Amino acid sequence: MDIAYSKNGVPIRLSYERWYHITESHDELASYYHDVLETIENPDFIMRGNKGTLKASRNLGKSRWLTVFYKEVSKKDGFTITAYFLDKRPKGEIVWQRD
Repeated sequence: MDIAYSKNGVPIRLSYERWYHITESHDELASYYHDVLETIENPDFIMRGNKGTLKASRNLGKSRWLTVFYKEVSKKDGFTITAYFLDKRPKGEIVWQRD
């Protein structure tokens, strides 16, 4: 299990179980483990998701957006839910954006 720190300073866990879930559902992400962690720590922007989740997105090139869903349970704990690629910039309410 590895940990990335969100823009709020919350440690976000990426467990082996979650990584297995991500790569089973989205096998194109198999070689993007560190990119998932990097997207949590250094996103282009963060959007509000459903049920208290957050979505960190980072552009990895033309028509390739990596989006990582995670939840901050407290100021000291959070976890990754899933991740996938989109072919266009995600839409939603932006709660943080890189300057």
